Amino acid sequence: MPGDSDTAFNPALNGPVEQHQPPQVFDAYQSTRLRGPRNNLIITPRGLAERTAPVYGHHNLGREDNDLTLQHAGTPLGQKIVIAGQIRTTDGQPVPNALVELWQANASGRYTHKKDQHAAPLDPNFSGAGRTLTDAQGYYCFITIAPGAYPWGNHFNGWRPAHIHFSVLGAAFSQRLVTQMYFPGDPLLAIDPIYMANPDRRVRELMIARYDRRFDIPGQALGYRFDMFLGPHGTPLE
Repeated sequence: MPGDSDTAFNPALNGPVEQHQPPQVFDAYQSTRLRGPRNNLIITPRGLAERTAPVYGHHNLGREDNDLTLQHAGTPLGQKIVIAGQIRTTDGQPVPNALVELWQANASGRYTHKKDQHAAPLDPNFSGAGRTLTDAQGYYCFITIAPGAYPWGNHFNGWRPAHIHFSVLGAAFSQRLVTQMYFPGDPLLAIDPIYMANPDRRVRELMIARYDRRFDIPGQALGYRFDMFLGPHGTPLE
C-alpha cells in the first residue's frame, strides 16, 4: 500500500464548517420526510459492549471477499477498478482491524436485489458485495467493477450518480460509519439530493474518491483512493 505522506489529514476541513453531518430530514431527499427523526436524539450512556465490541478475526473472511471480480465462475462486465485507502479517526490515528464492507450496483446500474426492478440487465457474474479488514496501519483494498448510474423515483427524471456504499465498523460499535463514495467529475453530483444534503462543499468532497495511478493494475484496472475518517467530524453519513 503506498504511503500517504503527501496527503494532509482531513484536508477538506481547513477552516470553520457550518454543518458537518447532513440533516436528518432533507426535503429534496423525499424519503427522509417519513423516516427522518424530527425530535432530538436521546443520548444514552455507553456500556462495555459499545466501548469494546465487536471483535473480528481474519478467519471469518473468505479468500475472495475483497475481490468482487473473482466471486463467480465468469468475468463480470464493466471497467475493473481498485479502491484502496486508509481508515483513520478524526484525530489522525489509523484504525487497524476495522471491518469494511461495500455494496453496489453493477456496470449497468442495477443491484442484485429482488426489489430492484430497473430495466438494466443483471450480471450473473457480479453480486456487488464484498468485505475486508484493515491492516495494522488502517489500510484496506477492494477490486471491483465501476458501477453505473441508475434512475430512481425521488423526483422527475432523477438519476443517482455512480456510487459505492461503504460500512465501516472500527474498534467498537461507537466507531460506525455508513457512507457513500462517489467518483470525480460526475455531472450528476450537482443534482443529487443525497450528495447535496450537506451544505458545506468541503465536507461533501470527503465522499469523492480520487484517481490514483499508484493503485492501478497496469492494463487491467484503474485505481482510486478513498480515505474514510471515523468520528463526529469525519466522513459524512449517507
